[in-house]
Amino acid sequence: MNLYNIKHPTEQVSFAQAVRQGLGKDQGLFFPETIPQLHNIDELLALPLVERSQKILGALIGDEIPTDKLNAMIENAFTFPAPVAKVADNIYALELFHGPTLAFKDFGGRFMAQALATVRKDGKITILTATSGDTGAAVAHAFYGLENIEVVILYPKGKISPLQEKLFCTLGGNIRTVAINADFDACQALVKQAFDDETLRQTIGLNSANSINISRLLAQVCYYFEAAAQLTAEQRQNLVVSVPSGNFGNLTAGLIAKTLGLPIKRFIASTNANDTVPRYLQTGEWSPNATVATLSNAMDVSRPNNWPRVEELFKRNGWNLSELGSGALNDAQTETALKAQYAQGYLCEPHGAIAYQVLSEQLQAGETGLFLCTAHPAKFKESVERILDIELPLPEALDKHNKLPLLSDEMDADFVALRAYLLK
Repeated sequence: MNLYNIKHPTEQVSFAQAVRQGLGKDQGLFFPETIPQLHNIDELLALPLVERSQKILGALIGDEIPTDKLNAMIENAFTFPAPVAKVADNIYALELFHGPTLAFKDFGGRFMAQALATVRKDGKITILTATSGDTGAAVAHAFYGLENIEVVILYPKGKISPLQEKLFCTLGGNIRTVAINADFDACQALVKQAFDDETLRQTIGLNSANSINISRLLAQVCYYFEAAAQLTAEQRQNLVVSVPSGNFGNLTAGLIAKTLGLPIKRFIASTNANDTVPRYLQTGEWSPNATVATLSNAMDVSRPNNWPRVEELFKRNGWNLSELGSGALNDAQTETALKAQYAQGYLCEPHGAIAYQVLSEQLQAGETGLFLCTAHPAKFKESVERILDIELPLPEALDKHNKLPLLSDEMDADFVALRAYLLK
């Protein structure tokens, strides 16, 4: 598999190199030089999740990793289901919260851990990543206890849910967590500064595990096929997918699935009040506002890191950005949407509620709608209980971490301080 740096296309790397390196020159994102067309889609959709994913990722990655090794990586990573549930007439939910940390990031995080363990070279590796909620837990649990790999996770202090924080800030060992006194965009900026520091990168073997890393992104392609496999052939012909969007890795993965040949009619990018992309699609002007805290905190991103990959896909495929639907909800509208879902008998959380509501407003006659449920409702226990006036029991995965003390350090958004922290 050959990949190029979107900012500097002459910088080209293999899959293994892209996994190890994370980012290219000038913080450029790596992207596949070619994406194959899969012609046996119906046959693929008839296969179980793991077997199908082995064929999809095998086609994408090529023969760079021996087939038996790649198949084992996928088998070890995808150990949980991604069921589709009916929510309303012609609207379905893809539930991506059945993994060990109850969020969609488990697919990408676990595959990346397998990939890095396979392609790593000798020497120290330090995973540095920023999280607006769920990435932290998925990465922490995927890499926890792996030999000679240290993980440092930055998150905005007080701007993720208490249960999200407990899930990845209570592990210790090779997992270090830092509460940054700023918003997620500031955390992400610190990560980018670290990658621009060549001495730091070489000294600690810096790598990133958010959707910057191509291995995580490719893993996420697989659950779009899994969703389609659970729908009828007729439903697949007019399928519209609404993606709750923050950093836009999830939407990028869906667009790669469509490029591969998965029959998705169109996508909708659904955001909260941090609506840089919906405004851009309406006006053609890229004008990020200051990030605001919302109920759907994993989408509190004003400068989405993966947007260049989205534009690259549209350009390469000859698609027009006007074909991409979008919508944004404020917190009051999110609460209303969550109540509407619950009234229909479906318990969701703020991110999924936004994706559902925007989809329901834009779905046309004859179309089948699918929205992504990216996290278990219990990860947002306080807000879901308040909005719906119910009591939510904690799943065991959350309950055991909720009882443990936080082990996080605290820091201002200061790169000099972070650099010293990483080197110590």
